[in-house]
Amino acid sequence: MGSGMVDDLDMLRASIEAAIAEAADLRALDAVRVSALGKSGEVTGLLKTLGALPPEERRARGAQVNALKLEVERALDSRRTTLEAFALDAKLAAERMDVTLPPRPHPPTGPESGSIHPISRTMEELIALFGAMGFRVAEGPDIEGDWHNFSALNIPDHHPARQDHDTFYLTPPEPGGRRPVLRTHTSPVQIRTMLEEEPPIRVIVPGRTWRADHDATHSPMFHQVEGLVIGRDIHMGHLKGTLVDFLRAFFGIADLPVRFRSSYFPFTEPSMEVDIGWSRRTGELGQGGDWLEILGSGMVHPKVLANAGIDPKVWQGFAFGMGIERITMLKHGIPDLRPFYEADLRWLRHYATSPLSPFTLHDAA
Repeated sequence: MGSGMVDDLDMLRASIEAAIAEAADLRALDAVRVSALGKSGEVTGLLKTLGALPPEERRARGAQVNALKLEVERALDSRRTTLEAFALDAKLAAERMDVTLPPRPHPPTGPESGSIHPISRTMEELIALFGAMGFRVAEGPDIEGDWHNFSALNIPDHHPARQDHDTFYLTPPEPGGRRPVLRTHTSPVQIRTMLEEEPPIRVIVPGRTWRADHDATHSPMFHQVEGLVIGRDIHMGHLKGTLVDFLRAFFGIADLPVRFRSSYFPFTEPSMEVDIGWSRRTGELGQGGDWLEILGSGMVHPKVLANAGIDPKVWQGFAFGMGIERITMLKHGIPDLRPFYEADLRWLRHYATSPLSPFTLHDAA
């Protein structure tokens, strides 16, 4: 085979490679591919001429043309990868969307400034007021085992709170077949505190809880605060004095009527509902001759103390619990629970508090 044929292949290779390098987009590159490797392409045409050559020349020429074909295919693939990356970058640049929020003004000013949610504000008040009485904050997990949430609190297996229609159960079950739950109250933290600490104990437990209920005054997720006091010679007078002082300070009514009414809870004995005076007609607190239930309380049941490893013959205590949304609604005259979680800025601006105005005991004086 003469050198002229080899020179022809070198010239064709250079021409095709130059066309590939100059292709500005995928459509232009495909046009180069068709002109080189298509049915009527230049490289394809060379392959068709091999049949007319003598056997020895055909073998050598065929190897050279096939090598050229492979080089062209590799060059096309490489350029295609480059152009596809360019095309993707161009598409991303054209469709780019800035999903970041505008910077917040600092310090906060104007109607767009941040504020403290009413629930958070009430928690600040609870911590400040009970903190002045010597209580500290205790915390625990939102997902609890059956023992901490029910059994340790003397809640029997047949109690309605254990039913699926009242409680959010999780899977898989714990060892022994009991399923974990989204805690139905913050009482499990009382158990954990008694197990981990030696008396005397004085804590409040604010936090999220879950129950299968939803209407104008109930939510599947809501907030509770519970209190626990364990000590020697703790009696009912300590419980009453603590709650009366708290309620009058929280609602800002020095002579707020407070009534303790006999009730039943599995984890306290004796148990009491606590009512405050109000007017059913006007909704005003501290006025009128009506009573409104506000929280539950009682002396810690001896079985609960024993379950937590505390000797009930030596130590006594009291506990109480209330819904944070409920006392917030009463204090601020909010008739519906649902707006607390709807993120309506108009509602929030009306009931929220400035972050630069933290609650102090002076506010409750």
